[in-house]
Amino acid sequence: MSTPSSPLRQRITKVSYPYVAKLHAAPKLTLPGITLLLALVGVFAPVPVGVPSLVLLALLLGWLAFLSWPAVTTGPRFLRIFSILVILLFAVSRIATG
Repeated sequence: MSTPSSPLRQRITKVSYPYVAKLHAAPKLTLPGITLLLALVGVFAPVPVGVPSLVLLALLLGWLAFLSWPAVTTGPRFLRIFSILVILLFAVSRIATG
């Protein structure tokens, strides 16, 4: 039985479709490569470059988590939220330590 989706979810899914289609059509390692690049820049670059990279990574993972939310169970949902929170906490710690 399918649960009805909210108008916000329908609108975001519709707007996201062209981007998801481009990612799907791209080579298989494109998304992992983008994720790895953002993470490495976020960890090793100076704070003015690294923190925006980490925030961008968290936004990317949040967007993908939002789109996949109805299709996943509780365990994977927790892991998605946890990974985004860890990335954001690391960004905050980078700001705090300067």
